[in-house]
Amino acid sequence: MHLSLGPLIFTLLLTQRLFRFSKINNHPTWERLFRYVRYFAIFLFVAEIILSASNATRWIWHIILISLVLFAFQQKEMRSLRMFLMAFIPYVLVSFLSDSIQFILSNFYNRWENYFDIAEMLSVIWLVAILFSHYRQSKAEEKERIKRQHEDEVNRAIAIRKVELEGLVAERTAELTKQKEDLEHALNELRATQDQLIQSEKMASLGELTAGIAHEIQNPLNFVNNFSEVNAELLEEMKEELKKGNMQFANEIAGDIKQNLEKILHHGKRADSIVKGMLQHSRSNTGIKEPTDINVLADEYLRLAYHGLRAKDKSFNATLKTDFDESLDKVEVVPQEIGRVVLNLLTNAFYAVSEKKKRIEKIPTTDDEENKTPYMPTVVVSTKKLGRKVEIKVSDNGDGIPQAVLDKIFQPFFTTKPSGKGTGLGLSMSYEIVTKAHNGQLKVENNEGEGATFTILLPVK
Repeated sequence: MHLSLGPLIFTLLLTQRLFRFSKINNHPTWERLFRYVRYFAIFLFVAEIILSASNATRWIWHIILISLVLFAFQQKEMRSLRMFLMAFIPYVLVSFLSDSIQFILSNFYNRWENYFDIAEMLSVIWLVAILFSHYRQSKAEEKERIKRQHEDEVNRAIAIRKVELEGLVAERTAELTKQKEDLEHALNELRATQDQLIQSEKMASLGELTAGIAHEIQNPLNFVNNFSEVNAELLEEMKEELKKGNMQFANEIAGDIKQNLEKILHHGKRADSIVKGMLQHSRSNTGIKEPTDINVLADEYLRLAYHGLRAKDKSFNATLKTDFDESLDKVEVVPQEIGRVVLNLLTNAFYAVSEKKKRIEKIPTTDDEENKTPYMPTVVVSTKKLGRKVEIKVSDNGDGIPQAVLDKIFQPFFTTKPSGKGTGLGLSMSYEIVTKAHNGQLKVENNEGEGATFTILLPVK
């Protein structure tokens, strides 16, 4: 009976391997076939034990093993198992040949039985060796398969993640593109608004300047008109004296007329220079530097800024002080730009002292305060030569600048004035003109509650 134990073991090994191959490669028909063969082999072995019919069942074992080997060799899908199948062929052949000779030539088999047993043992050893080798190879292949499967899963995960990231990148790119377009649109709108505000600031500056110029022109025009009327009266008197023959008196009248004409010419030239200054300020800025008398420029803009404010508020009065360095030579600047800076600083100074004056007038006075010197708005303009630089100072005795915002006063669109009173571009434009267009400096000295001083430093050659 022990002779059938080997066929059972080898049949189970072979069917198990074929069953596993069929399952891995998704052949359900083969799976059922090899499962039934396995059950039949176990049933056959049990029946052999019960019936003690090993001689009858051995031929069935041969048929099972030979059929399994031939079936596997015939399937193209099982080419990878041929090394495994080769392990069974020696055992199947030796076992079948041994049983056949024993059945046909029993005497010959009995004489050579030991050799047949040796041959069968060697076939078993061969089978075990090949199975062991195949086992190791299968393990290596299984590891490689698992490794490849893991790599495929990793690559698949990477591919999926790549697609997700590409989607996120595309989405983010679309968002950034839209944000860029929105920012560009906002920037264009901001630039347009800034241009409008700059133009508004220039027009406001021009309006204040024009008001001052109108007041300045009015004085020489009044002199011209008055002296013209006086000359007309003197000419009538001179005609009467000439009729009377009083030549001496007529000559005295002629002298008076000549003096009046000289005064008319003087004030006419004064009006002409004022008009030329207005045209120079209002014309397009060429950006060309030219020798400029800083003292004259500062003095003219001081009076123009003052009369510009007086044109808006007739009740406003202020003390104007100047301290000009007469040793100053002409300085290479763009006069329109520096004039705009000085005008802006003076306008701010007059606004500061005017607001302080209004604030003080609203406060009820006490007996002690009545004895104090009343507040008098004062604006001071000075020039000075400092080595290779020219200094222009504009000071006022207003309330000064709040310390909390002192660092922001040169920023665009920042203003301490109430809404509608300022664009926040005056000091910003002034800072740009002085520092960038003229390589100079614009500084502020502040004494909160007491006033502020703005200093322009311009380099000279």
